[in-house]
Amino acid sequence: MFSSSSRNSLFSPWSSMEQSDSEVLDISTKVQLHGVLWKRPFGRPSAKWSRFFIIKDSFLLYYAESEKRSFETNRYFNIHPKGVIPLGGCVVSSNEDMGMPFAIVINLEDFTQGTIVLAAESEEEQVQWMEMIQESGKTWRNAQLGEAMIESLEAQGLQLAKEKQEYLKLMEETEELSHQRAQREELERLNQVLEDEKMKFEEVVLELKAEQEQIKDLDGTAQSLKGVEREKEELSSLTVTLQKSIEELSQEKQRTLELLGVKDPEEKEAQDEENSAPRDDGEELQDVDLLQDLRHIEEQMKVLLKEKELAEDRLRQNEQRASVLQQEREYYSSEARTLQQSLSQLTVDKQQTEAELKLQAEIESRVELEKRLKEAEEALLNLEKGLNSVERSKERDEKMKGDVTQLRS
Repeated sequence: MFSSSSRNSLFSPWSSMEQSDSEVLDISTKVQLHGVLWKRPFGRPSAKWSRFFIIKDSFLLYYAESEKRSFETNRYFNIHPKGVIPLGGCVVSSNEDMGMPFAIVINLEDFTQGTIVLAAESEEEQVQWMEMIQESGKTWRNAQLGEAMIESLEAQGLQLAKEKQEYLKLMEETEELSHQRAQREELERLNQVLEDEKMKFEEVVLELKAEQEQIKDLDGTAQSLKGVEREKEELSSLTVTLQKSIEELSQEKQRTLELLGVKDPEEKEAQDEENSAPRDDGEELQDVDLLQDLRHIEEQMKVLLKEKELAEDRLRQNEQRASVLQQEREYYSSEARTLQQSLSQLTVDKQQTEAELKLQAEIESRVELEKRLKEAEEALLNLEKGLNSVERSKERDEKMKGDVTQLRS
């Protein structure tokens, strides 16, 4: 119970205002019950005063008895009572042994000034006041419980919101990690497939290189063919030169024979037999020189003819060799074109295989990601249901942990 000396602390918003302003500060509001009751003062069990009481919400306010007329006239209650008794958690009982008929005893757990004793004029008023005082106490307790529950729910809501944010963040991280892991696994699988294809192509390339080694002499064949062509040209030129030399020697031989007076060697021998008559020394010496020149010319012609035959033989051999080299060149060129076509076809096949593998990998990856996304959405839906649920249980928490584990997987 609060005395009039402490009411300024109870109504601090109006403590600085003058008492004359009380009428201005009187407020019109609904009260639960009002009336005149007897009140026993503290420390004076034999005395009793008549007071005007008002039950407003969970408080019992009392005034001087004269306040009753003002209240009933204006329907305002003064905000400066003589005392205020909080009714929260009070215990109300009736007791006829208190020296007053129809007594109302109010016990408060935290009230240090003792028991509050009131008295009504009739039993009906006593019952009415006791019921209202008890109800107001319950209202106070319910208000406290409601506020505590609201605070608890707000705290729980904040905690749930925080946990939800953490779960959402965790879900995003796990989804990103799952996506990265799926991409990494898919890349590893593609790398393995490409590595196998690479090994196959390397084997084919080795085979092609082995075949290429066999036709590696194509350049050498071309060089040899060019050398043979040059030698052929040189032999042809030599043959022409030898033929000219032979013709020149033949002409010189013919002139020498004409100087000797014969047309050919047979006639010369016959003439030598017939003209065995002695000649003078000058003529004999001249004939000897001419004969020597003739023999020398014949020897040179034999040498030139032999060289011509050798040159013609070498020319025929070079022509045969050039024909063989040309055939080899054509064969190697055909093989090179075949190899080039094979390499081109292998390149096309490789590109087509890589494109097919990439397309297949994208399809499989898309299917896997859609499956994971569906599982993640289901897990997220379960998490949201668990977070939005006020009731938390061990089984629900375990299920939420399972959903988080599913998101991480």
